[in-house]
Amino acid sequence: MTQIPSPADELRLIDTELRQLDARRSVLLTRRAWLVHALRQTPAPTAPPAPGARRSETTGPGVQNALLLLGGILLAVAAVAFTLVGWGHLGITGRSLVLGAVTLAALGAPVLLLRRGLRSTAEALAGIGLVLTVLDAYALYAVALPRTDGVGYAALASAALAAVWAAYGVALGAPLRAAGPEARPSLRLPLPAAVAAAQLPLLLWAVAASAGAYAVTAALLVTAALDAVLAPRTPMRSVRAVAAAGAYGLGGWGTFAAGWLSWTSAGPGAAARAAALLLLAASIALTTAWGAPKPGLGTNTATGVATAGGLIGVVAFGGVLRVSLPGMWTVPGHLVCGVALLAVAGAGLPAPVRRGLALASGCVGALSVAWALPVVAISLLGPVGRVGSVWSGAPADARDAVTNGLPWPADVVTAPLVLALVAAALVVAVRTAAWRPYALACALTLAWATLIVLPATLELPYAAALSVHGLLTAALLGYARRTGPRVTALVLSPLTSLSLAFLALASEGATLTVLAALTVLFAAAAPRPGLGPVAAPAALGYATALACAAGASLGLQPPHTALLVLLVPAAAALLAARTEDGPTTVSVEIAGALAGLLAVALAVTEPALLATVLALCGLIAAGTAVREDRRPVGYAATALFVLASWVRLASWGVGSPEAYTLPVTAAALLLGAYRRRSDTSVSSWTAYAPGLSVTLVPSLFAAWGDGQWQRPLLLGAAALAVTLLGARHRLQAPLVLGGAVLALDALHELAPYIVQVVDALPRWTPPALAGLLLLALGATYEQRIRDARRVREVLGRMG
Repeated sequence: MTQIPSPADELRLIDTELRQLDARRSVLLTRRAWLVHALRQTPAPTAPPAPGARRSETTGPGVQNALLLLGGILLAVAAVAFTLVGWGHLGITGRSLVLGAVTLAALGAPVLLLRRGLRSTAEALAGIGLVLTVLDAYALYAVALPRTDGVGYAALASAALAAVWAAYGVALGAPLRAAGPEARPSLRLPLPAAVAAAQLPLLLWAVAASAGAYAVTAALLVTAALDAVLAPRTPMRSVRAVAAAGAYGLGGWGTFAAGWLSWTSAGPGAAARAAALLLLAASIALTTAWGAPKPGLGTNTATGVATAGGLIGVVAFGGVLRVSLPGMWTVPGHLVCGVALLAVAGAGLPAPVRRGLALASGCVGALSVAWALPVVAISLLGPVGRVGSVWSGAPADARDAVTNGLPWPADVVTAPLVLALVAAALVVAVRTAAWRPYALACALTLAWATLIVLPATLELPYAAALSVHGLLTAALLGYARRTGPRVTALVLSPLTSLSLAFLALASEGATLTVLAALTVLFAAAAPRPGLGPVAAPAALGYATALACAAGASLGLQPPHTALLVLLVPAAAALLAARTEDGPTTVSVEIAGALAGLLAVALAVTEPALLATVLALCGLIAAGTAVREDRRPVGYAATALFVLASWVRLASWGVGSPEAYTLPVTAAALLLGAYRRRSDTSVSSWTAYAPGLSVTLVPSLFAAWGDGQWQRPLLLGAAALAVTLLGARHRLQAPLVLGGAVLALDALHELAPYIVQVVDALPRWTPPALAGLLLLALGATYEQRIRDARRVREVLGRMG
């Protein structure tokens, strides 16, 4: 049963509910006010498009900027058209009023627009106003100053426009307090435009004054200097970008122009003026790099700028030296200036500047070395041309010895000095532990190049050139034995010795003396630790060349000279057997093998001596194969002995193949028997098949083409003996090979009779016989299979 409250109780409940509703309404209203404020501060997030809905291809701000830009362009075009076309329809007063009013309106409207927060619209109208100021300047020139020099007026107008735009940009760039403390709108276009206009006044004034190339270049560099001062000091990115572009663009243009003036200057005065301009450019670059890192100029960029400054300074001083000294001192003068950069790059300079000056000095040194490289190449490789005129007589001097009639480069007398200066600079300047070994290696190479080019450059006597090359070779070997950059010395010493050997080809006495001295020198250096892999084969190579030269000096023919050359492989085999260093042993053996091949090539024209040379080579190889670790060389020794016997038989006019194959068969069978005796797992096919095939197969082919009876009879007897031996000793290879050759040999003997019988039989006999044969085979098929299996099992049980 439900109890109905009294009216007083019900009224009390209703009042309670109303108070709760009022409190909830107040909370919701407070939350609503906060949400409205938040939505006014930040744009509402866009909901993802519903499936199938068309997606917007641009944003609202993008459409706004496009419209403003297009509108500004159209208004600017209209203003230009009015100025150029409709200008003449108005009087002077009307013209002034129209242009002044429109310009003031275009420049004043951004102030109101910025107060309302419409920055993009203000930028568009400000751009129109800047274009109108240019048109105002043109209108003033066309109406009031038509006879004034156009270039000079343009210089003045560009300076005035730059000042006006800068003032306008600064005025509108200040915070506008009327818009509230939170809004600080400003224009971004006038100040970059002012900096861009400021690039023109000095250049146009110089052109208008017809001041000449030096003044125009100075104007470019001064403008670039002002840009370089402004770029790192402005907080606006757009202004910094325009100033940096002007600094690099005009600075590069001015530097190139100053360099061209220095290169084309004909006297010290012109070179000094060009040097002053280049020093201005260098000071701009070095000052720019001094305070790095700065806004827009990182450490790497600063290093590059400092490098450019150092190179410009070298060109400046070097240009003065070029016109003041003879031509041969041009490169040394620039090099001295480059080395001086290392002295300037002291510890008091910032790190980017120090690195940049060091890099600049390195670039100058590298270019100087590149200038001297042709002389080094001629001095080193020129003697190779003596190969075509061996022992033609001692040349007049060292230069004639290396050029061999070719022209010598001009103004390269100072090439040795350049190479020596760069080497000394590397030794003195590079002290870092990581780069010190590389610097020493480069310095050693440059010192070597200095001594290589010195005799030809100074036109020393021919004997002096030989002495310098020889002493340099010995010094490099000694340097490699005692101190650091061993690899560099080991590369340079054989290279120098090769140049010396070719240089000595001009004279017979010099050739023999130099080759003998090089052989002794490298042979003496070979036992030294670390020198053997290079010195030992070099000694053998020069010993080979000495043998050839000695043979030619004694009047021996090449085949007889080959016997002298064979002394080198014999010595190499003895030396390799006593050498404990693995790389040295391998290099010695390779050098000996090459000398042996040369001996064979020299004797190839005389078969009798060629056989002797091959046999001696085989003997040397057999002696090498006695060593435990060189047993495979025995195969080469066998091949050489076989080739020697074949060449000897060919020289005797022997045409029977058995004379060539039986020695090989005998040697192969002996080796096979020795191998099976030492290793019972070796099959008869591996041990005996190669040796038997060498004689049986060629003899079988010869027997089939021989019309006499003696060869088939002897071949059959030999094949029968081989078959019986294979059956006796249960060896598969002799049994199969001997039986096959015996069967084929017998078939060759019966072939004439078989042909006669076939010719005498009727034509139906062969098909009938073939049919009977097939029937017989079919009837006894199973028995034949059992017989074949039994034979296979018997052969399988044999060795």
